[in-house]
Amino acid sequence: MKTLACYSIKGGVGKTASSVNLAYLAAQAGYRTLLIDLDSQGASSFYFRVRPSKKNWGKRFFKTYEQLLKQIKASDFEHLDIIPAHESFRHFDALLSDQGKRELRLKRVLKGLKKEYDLIVLDCPPTLSYLSEAVFHAANMIVVPVIPTTLSERTYEQLQDFFGKHGLPTKMIYPFFSMVQRQKQLHKSTIERMQDDTPRLLDTLIPFSTDIEKMGEHRSPVSCFAARSAGGQAYEELWQEISRKLKKL
Repeated sequence: MKTLACYSIKGGVGKTASSVNLAYLAAQAGYRTLLIDLDSQGASSFYFRVRPSKKNWGKRFFKTYEQLLKQIKASDFEHLDIIPAHESFRHFDALLSDQGKRELRLKRVLKGLKKEYDLIVLDCPPTLSYLSEAVFHAANMIVVPVIPTTLSERTYEQLQDFFGKHGLPTKMIYPFFSMVQRQKQLHKSTIERMQDDTPRLLDTLIPFSTDIEKMGEHRSPVSCFAARSAGGQAYEELWQEISRKLKKL
């Protein structure tokens, strides 16, 4: 079993859209996939028409994998299950602060799911926190959407700095460009510079696309209703690129 985290310090960069499409494409490829929506806003859950649990189960999340199994919901797609977000997830940091070896808690719990799933996809909230650290320790690979702008590039550099200061392996971080508008000179120059200077930068560029924006209207991955669109094809290419790297980990 492999764990793939989709993470960014900055919000609004296409993180949830990427999590949803990658989880869907993994399931379509035959991977028994579990998408865990760790963001209390619940956008991933919304896209898959999965309702959040009415019960507050945040306190039990990090205890045992049996507690997670009780919260798993089936999606409309074969091989794809969802653990929906809950408002109680806002308090994950407080929960983790009271636990010993908090940075390893999520990793230990997810290990219990290895018989049920081939791939776990984590849709992470845009923050640096105890939960983020737990995600960094649990993931085999962290994909980071970066809009080709100065601010988004800067937040990626902050993530790199955080890993360096905390002794975490930067080799697990794989950035990729998201919401790309090639007609913008800033996007073009940022892409060219980062392609020369950024280790492990993925080749696939996800375009700024009205079809991707319409995911909320359709409440489904873009590959379901616009697979041949620029956005749909880009996510297919991104999944192929990521899956090749996951197999080597």
